[in-house]
Amino acid sequence: MLRDVPDRSAEFERLSLPIAPALYATAYRLTGNAARAEDLVQDTYVLAWQKFEHFEAGTNFKAWLFRMLILISKNEGRTHRKQAVPLSEETERSLAQDDALHAPVAALNYEDVVDDDFKRALDRLDGDQRAIFMLVTLGECSYQECAETLALPIGTVMSRLHRARRQLQGDLVDYAQKRGLLRGVGAGDTR
Repeated sequence: MLRDVPDRSAEFERLSLPIAPALYATAYRLTGNAARAEDLVQDTYVLAWQKFEHFEAGTNFKAWLFRMLILISKNEGRTHRKQAVPLSEETERSLAQDDALHAPVAALNYEDVVDDDFKRALDRLDGDQRAIFMLVTLGECSYQECAETLALPIGTVMSRLHRARRQLQGDLVDYAQKRGLLRGVGAGDTR
């Protein structure tokens, strides 16, 4: 535990700032919205700062921070589902353009690489599989960090990640073939 406030602040910054891009990229994919992702990251940092005196030095800060992000996201997801209001297609397009204009660089780079077909395939994953896939890919978490973040055994993380990858592979075979990324593999063959 850090008692001295200036040392505590410097230590928090040293540990948390390098994680910010991966944290935002994961939040953006979880929410699909730049403003909500920024709010989610901000809420995560506020909670982490409030709880930082309880953080045990020498343990995995990255996993600790991502765990907060996932828990806040799940709680907000429940709230947003209850408050969801359908929007017109024109409003959705306008908001999406707004998000693209205001999204930080990490999200823009991700959006440039991942198109709508891939995003839809990610959205078809169940929530736990998607969270694990996002933590390992965007969050650049190791299996161990992911297990600590989600309070799961490492074997569970590995099996859910395997199932997520298999499902994505199956969902994206036609996509890959159309773009010349796979040759000689049938649509039903997802080796």
